[in-house]
Amino acid sequence: MLISAAVCPYPPLMVTGIGRPGDVRLDDVRAACWSALDDLRSASPDLLVVVGPGESTADDAPRAGSFAPYGVDLTVGLPGPGDDGASGTAPLSVAVGAWLLERDGWDGDVVAATVATDAADGDCVDLGQRLASRADRVALLVMADGSPLRADTTPQALRARARAYDAALAAALRDGDPQRLLDLDAALAAEVGSPGRKALRVLAGAADDELFDAEVLYEDAPYGVGYLVGVWERHG
Repeated sequence: MLISAAVCPYPPLMVTGIGRPGDVRLDDVRAACWSALDDLRSASPDLLVVVGPGESTADDAPRAGSFAPYGVDLTVGLPGPGDDGASGTAPLSVAVGAWLLERDGWDGDVVAATVATDAADGDCVDLGQRLASRADRVALLVMADGSPLRADTTPQALRARARAYDAALAAALRDGDPQRLLDLDAALAAEVGSPGRKALRVLAGAADDELFDAEVLYEDAPYGVGYLVGVWERHG
């Protein structure tokens, strides 16, 4: 059963050492992510699942990833023994999730799951349902970005649609109703290049028909990309 969830973005710039030294534009995002992880920990889950976009849809995805492609000789891995993870290299979404958990000092059972960017909407929901059934108390760390078309260099009309999509995404998270996530406009998400809608459908599938206490801890677009940090906690 899903008892709690956090939604965090996964830009490689989140990782210390990537990008220009002294650039503090993501400090508030990181702080919001640490706060979200504190909320997950307070829910005392039996299992934490890190789920994010990847090349394929998998219940058990690779646990370790590298930031070498982004200029930093750093390998990260999810906490725990890793007996049930697939071989291979974790996608960026899971790698950033692993980095957050390592820096946070997370102690507990953690697995990874991925959802393909071209996964059918129903398959995303099915994945969420399977993940929620893996333990009595399951928490999700959902790695999901908004639109990358929020910069001033984007044509004004398209930038306005990107802002509208990100606002709808934030409203859906703030509402705590999984149906609001399922109702996010697929065509608009594709138009504005948001990679996070499928991962959020996984969250909706895991939540089933339950309503959650919800809070958005961060909502902005540094570097012209929409980033959101939100937390869901089961009522009671």
